[in-house]
Amino acid sequence: MRCSPVAVRTARAVALLTAALAGTLALVGCGEPDGGSGTPEDPLHVVASFYPLQWMAQQVGGDRVEVTSLTKPGAEPHDLELTPRDVGAIQDADVVAFLSEFQPGIDQAVGESTGKVFDARDATELVAPDHGATDPHFWLDPVRMAEVATAFAGALAEADPAHAPDYRADAEAVGARLADLDADLEAGLADCDSTDLVTSHEAFGYLARRYGLEQVGITGLTPDADPSPKELAAVADFVEDHGVTTIYFETLTSPAVAETLASEAGAETAVLDPIEGLTDESAGDDYLEVMRSNLATLRAGQGCS
Repeated sequence: MRCSPVAVRTARAVALLTAALAGTLALVGCGEPDGGSGTPEDPLHVVASFYPLQWMAQQVGGDRVEVTSLTKPGAEPHDLELTPRDVGAIQDADVVAFLSEFQPGIDQAVGESTGKVFDARDATELVAPDHGATDPHFWLDPVRMAEVATAFAGALAEADPAHAPDYRADAEAVGARLADLDADLEAGLADCDSTDLVTSHEAFGYLARRYGLEQVGITGLTPDADPSPKELAAVADFVEDHGVTTIYFETLTSPAVAETLASEAGAETAVLDPIEGLTDESAGDDYLEVMRSNLATLRAGQGCS
């Protein structure tokens, strides 16, 4: 992924945070995982790195797990900086669910975990757009999300073999709901006036690829990068040449560039949620609801019938 100043600071800080745990044991704990028994009375302790994995873990684990997200609601997950308490939670978890190369500090911290470590990167195929960096946003493709959920059931089963059939059954149920979402997206985006998807940053490549859209990002995979004048001019020309009527910006980042470009091009703007984290302003209470809200937004913006 990118090498931003925040990522560099985070990577350097993790070693110091880990060492600092020795002086904060009363607050964060250490040693072996608590070893939950996978029951509602004594659930497995699962730490997820950010919201999509938190949602997945809750759905697959049910009331046999207690899930904590390291990325707080409303925070930008790319810029997560771990606290000593976070590092302690990773160390003590029965299962840690994360996506390597997405949040650099977590990559280092999971090496200290004494529980089962699940890397979503190993469960589905990630792709690299033309400029070379791997796109992490697999969860915006429900087919890939289902693959990750199925694999995660195996991780829970290893941590709690007694309830392995339950985890696999719940993963099948999640897969069925995701298959319904996939069918809705495929049908809803099958006949649109425009297949050109202009977004504030390139978070929607998997969704676009799955449902026959062509994503054009004002910035690349880095959400807070400032586009150069040349990049802005290229997108403006694309919008004019292709008759694009809607430019999408997203939650958790500033809409200023997208709004300026839309104003100059005579286009509308709309919010398309990358679902990296939920807030009170999210158009839905969970992953499935926000994905369906995104579908409604796309149908309106792309002129789908």
